Amino acid sequence: MKIQSINDPAFLKYGKVLTGYDLDGLIAAMDSFEIPDDVVYVASSPELERLPVFQELQNRGFGGVPIQVGYCNGHNKKLNALEYHRCSEINVACTDMVLLLGAQQDIDLDNYTYDTQKVEAFLVPKGAAIEVYATTLHYAPCHVSGEGFRSVVVLSRDTNTDLDFVPQKKGEDALLFAKNKWLVAHPDSGLEEQGAWMGLKGDNITI
Repeated sequence: MKIQSINDPAFLKYGKVLTGYDLDGLIAAMDSFEIPDDVVYVASSPELERLPVFQELQNRGFGGVPIQVGYCNGHNKKLNALEYHRCSEINVACTDMVLLLGAQQDIDLDNYTYDTQKVEAFLVPKGAAIEVYATTLHYAPCHVSGEGFRSVVVLSRDTNTDLDFVPQKKGEDALLFAKNKWLVAHPDSGLEEQGAWMGLKGDNITI
C-alpha cells in the first residue's frame, strides 16, 4: 500500500494539518507513558489535561466545547476496524506513525459494510498535529519503527466511554460501540466477541 504524506492533496478530504499550537510540553509529557506490545487507549489523562495547551486545544480546536485529552500508544500493523464520531478528532504524533483512513460516505448504507480497498494510508511525522474530520473513518495508528507509536487523542468530552444505554441492533445503531463512537470491524479483528459490527469487507490491511 502506498503511504502518502499529510501534506499531499489526497489528505485534504480527511483532515488538515494544524499549526500555531505550542505542543512541546504535551509531546514531552507523553514520554512518561509506556508503549505496550499491543495497543492501549486512555480517553482522558489527568496528566495531559493539566498542561497549559489544554485550554488552547479546547478553545481553538473545539470552539469552547468541553474536551478530553488522552492517548493511544502501542505496536500495531493492522487495520482491524474503522470508527467515526460526531465531532472532529485532533491527533498529535509523538512518534512517527501511519494512519489508515477512509470516508464515511463510502459506507454501504444498505447493509453498513465498507470495502477496505478504499482505505488510504498517511504518514504523520513526530511533532505534527492534525484534525481528523468527523466524516473520516479511522482507528488505531500503525507504528513505523519497532519502538512502537505514541499519539495524543483529543475529542469531545465523554467520547469513547462506556454507553449508559442499550442501542438498537439495526441500521446505524448497530454500529454504536461506545459514546460518540460508531465502529465497523473486520472479521479477523477479534472484536466480534466485544459486540462490534462485522462490516469491513476485503483484506484486513497490514502495513
